[in-house]
Amino acid sequence: MSETIEHAQEGLEHAHHAAEHGGAPNGAGFSPRSIAILIASLAAALALAEMGEKSSQNAYLTHHISVSDNYAFLQARNIRADTLNTAADVIDSLPGRDEAAHTRADTLRKTASRMIDDPAAGTGRKQLLEKAKILETQRDEAFEAYHHFERSVGALQIAIVLASVSVVTRVKTLAIAATLIGTTAALYAGLIAAGVI
Repeated sequence: MSETIEHAQEGLEHAHHAAEHGGAPNGAGFSPRSIAILIASLAAALALAEMGEKSSQNAYLTHHISVSDNYAFLQARNIRADTLNTAADVIDSLPGRDEAAHTRADTLRKTASRMIDDPAAGTGRKQLLEKAKILETQRDEAFEAYHHFERSVGALQIAIVLASVSVVTRVKTLAIAATLIGTTAALYAGLIAAGVI
């Protein structure tokens, strides 16, 4: 982001220098002063787009870690349920088992069943799997938003460079291109932030 701010500052310095030395307008209302305003606007839009990009990246990482944690917990529940069921089977297969052993085996099977489906606590295998799928969707959406913001940031950086060059070269077409690219990129970033894209 500091590199981008440096580019924007260079463009503003070029515009300021051209205005001080009586630079003629670039044609059709594109004076160095208006280009300086354009560059400042593009830099502000770029800063906001980069904030959105970082926010999406952080959301992606947070959801990715949550998904991993959820699947690890789910795997631990599976292992524990299998271990409890195996222990119950061993107790049932012992010769001369009494009523207390039968009660222990039933308790182990009930606990194993709760590991698989526990709607009350929400920590059963079924509930964890549902939660993991929701987190995966949120993770994927954040990753997609991150890539959209990356495109917007890149386009805004290009627009700032074009606007800066238009001040030095006094080429009106570059200023128009910078305005069109910058406006489109800023609108695109706004739509991403609003969740439309």
